[in-house]
Amino acid sequence: MIDQVKSGIDHLETSRQFLEHKRLALITNATGINKYFKSTIDILNEHYELTMLFAPEHGVRGDKQAAEIVTSYTDERTGLPVISLYGKQKEIPEEVIDAYDILVYDIQDIGSRHYTYLSSLLLCMKSCAKHSKQFVVLDRPNPIGGQKVEGNKLKREMRSFVGCYEMPQRYALTIGEFAKMANETENLQCDLKVIPMENYKRSMYYNETGLPFVMPSPNIPTQETQVLYNGTCLFEGTTLSEGRGTTKPFEVIGAPWINSNVLADKMNEKELKGVYFRPTYFTPTFSKHQGKLCGGVQIHILSQKEVEAVKVGLYLIDETRKMTQGTEFFEPFFDSLAGITRKTFQSLQIEEILETWEKEANVFTQVKKKYHLYA
Repeated sequence: MIDQVKSGIDHLETSRQFLEHKRLALITNATGINKYFKSTIDILNEHYELTMLFAPEHGVRGDKQAAEIVTSYTDERTGLPVISLYGKQKEIPEEVIDAYDILVYDIQDIGSRHYTYLSSLLLCMKSCAKHSKQFVVLDRPNPIGGQKVEGNKLKREMRSFVGCYEMPQRYALTIGEFAKMANETENLQCDLKVIPMENYKRSMYYNETGLPFVMPSPNIPTQETQVLYNGTCLFEGTTLSEGRGTTKPFEVIGAPWINSNVLADKMNEKELKGVYFRPTYFTPTFSKHQGKLCGGVQIHILSQKEVEAVKVGLYLIDETRKMTQGTEFFEPFFDSLAGITRKTFQSLQIEEILETWEKEANVFTQVKKKYHLYA
């Protein structure tokens, strides 16, 4: 039996010598806990000099919905100031730089280029480099494994807050490995230190690590959601519901004009690996089509390690756009998520897109090996 994985916070004592007698700041959220469910905020506050907290999207306690503006406030539990890094102010304010010596990062991401936590990490690294602060990443697992890469390499000119780096949607690196890659390839010259995990293998998915699962954000409630997100996230850039306002966000896709049975049959005919499409109906309690009955499909995972979520998402969009009443794309948001423009996307066959994207994913698979910390 494989020993339980220890994330960076679970053996932080190995780094005590350089954290002691230093003023620390921390960027984290509800996922920042050790294996006993104790918050990284509380651990650092008890054992070191923690001076302030930085909040990514969804806040340090995970109590903000997607795209909800997080304002700066005081953390009730610790009394520490919380500075928002989401909304109009995405970078660390110059006026607080002198309040700490080391900035610690402890956030569980979901292995997706779209996740805004990556953008916050990069901006924090740039700030630390500019002001000669050390940046410490407490490493955590990539919840969908560190082996399989999927999607297209983002073009530099298409960078955004939901795509901050030239890599595929599914990039198969831990957050510490990504920080190493970005630091070198972007020539950030950040004084970066990664506290690695113990007992972690690249083949592991999150439910194989033995670590407690905490929702990385309000609409990622399960491991299944994490597996599908890189594909179904594309629907955020369309008029179809991606399942927000239901108990199965990113697992159910639909709209009032979708024929559930037709869509399910079309998708199952493709025999995509590891998934089954069941016709379903749902009524979102918020977000798109709030209070309206939607037809669509629920994507059931049969084998998580076989799922190719990006392929699932592309084929689903292709089939739903053929059901023409009301299906539209939001520009430029769809372009930012897909990494190509809507016009380009609609001008090509899905097979053509997949062929190009697979080549780009294969190249990135080789490039990223230089930054691996784990076998």
